[in-house]
Amino acid sequence: MAKYLPDLLALITSVETRGNRSVTIENIAYDSRKVSPNSLFICLKGGSVDGHDFAAAAVEKGAVAILAEREVDLPPHVTLIITANVRLAMQNIVPYFFDYPSREMRMIGITGTNGKTTTTYLIRSILQEAGYRVGLIGTIQTMIGEQVLPVKNTTPDVLDLQETLRKMADAKLDYVVMEVSSHALSLGRVAGCEFDVGIFSNLTQDHLDFHQTFDNYIQAKAKLFDMLSQPVQNKQRKTAVINLDAVAADIMLKHADCPTLTYAIENQDADLKASQIDITSKGANFVILGSFGEQRLSLKITGDFNVYNAMAAIGAALAEDVPLATIVRAIENANSVPGRFELVDAGQPFSVIVDYAHTPDGLENVLQTARRFAQRRVIAVFGCGGDRDRTKRPIMGRLAAKYAEVIIATSDNPRSEDPSAILREIEAGIRDAIRPDACYEVIVDRREAIAKALSAAQPDDVVVIAGKGHETYQVLKDKVIDFDDRAVVREIIREME
Repeated sequence: MAKYLPDLLALITSVETRGNRSVTIENIAYDSRKVSPNSLFICLKGGSVDGHDFAAAAVEKGAVAILAEREVDLPPHVTLIITANVRLAMQNIVPYFFDYPSREMRMIGITGTNGKTTTTYLIRSILQEAGYRVGLIGTIQTMIGEQVLPVKNTTPDVLDLQETLRKMADAKLDYVVMEVSSHALSLGRVAGCEFDVGIFSNLTQDHLDFHQTFDNYIQAKAKLFDMLSQPVQNKQRKTAVINLDAVAADIMLKHADCPTLTYAIENQDADLKASQIDITSKGANFVILGSFGEQRLSLKITGDFNVYNAMAAIGAALAEDVPLATIVRAIENANSVPGRFELVDAGQPFSVIVDYAHTPDGLENVLQTARRFAQRRVIAVFGCGGDRDRTKRPIMGRLAAKYAEVIIATSDNPRSEDPSAILREIEAGIRDAIRPDACYEVIVDRREAIAKALSAAQPDDVVVIAGKGHETYQVLKDKVIDFDDRAVVREIIREME
């Protein structure tokens, strides 16, 4: 990629420049370590660092232009560009710099509190079964075809995202399926993306530390459908796929000024409806009804929440004219996503399920599903992340007390907070709802908590370990340590033998 600086400046409002404007930009970076010769360096302000402090380092590595919000000392040969909002300027120039790669592929975006990851994997499986080359961007990993890239955020920042999309377009992918978080929509990380299908899975309490109010959270999610409804640039067919059973479904529909396809279990007005649902420990069976008639499905993934996820994927595939027979074949062969209601079998006489559930709704879903097939007790091990929405902590405590006979509250990713303080807030909720036939314990050390649950488990019990799912680390106040719930379970069970 290379762009003439005046062409980039034309996309920025209220801009002042000092120095030579007649330069060619061959790279854009906001991390001084990633600057190369002829780069434009963007001085972003973060939570703990200010990019303005790294302008000199960027110049040393070859930056020929600096985009900033205030004066910085630069050599005469380096162009200084000052604008009121660097982040907004970045959102305007970066997609253009990479030649708007989303316009060269079909883009499917999924937003919602829960279910985004599983839904993206299901859609990817369907599209691959249909013979398409598919990219995936989400919480667990980014995939360019079969090439796997590491991830930092559910939805990458605009520069990382557009660079990744350019790689996908250059690889001649047909589709990109991506999770679109509320943070990404609020912060403009998906600026410049043209979506073809937008999916709304559900909305429950989460991220109020960032959004402050539930209404703000709703409006952030709705931005995906505002983007979906924007005038078509060079592609046809836009479809909003909406869970009609979800809170705020009506708001999403109002923001979707395009054809819609709805799905539901409860709402009989939906275009796709699920009935005759049978949930087992190994999967879910149900009948889906639509304009095509009735179709029976047998999933290898379980829980009502995965019935919803499957319906969202089916809706997206139908919107893209994938034949029903192809959809059924792919859905029925799809395996569970790592850390999403993942069964850990180390030869023990009881079930162990590891799940990413870290919201009230997510925890309720997994415990409720475990309750449906548990022959004896449900043992719940969970915590809440530090530096995140505190109001959900007692709620999750109450939900654990509602569905489990044995509750062990423990650390999740405490980050900068005192884990004991987090657990006291969870414990308040447990105490409010604990049943006479149930018991609970608070254990700060997560490995010790898992060991306690496994040693207490008896044949036919179900142990649910929630909160971290696929994660292979734990974020403590002063360090990040290796920690994989699944690996820890296997180690402890081996030690118990």
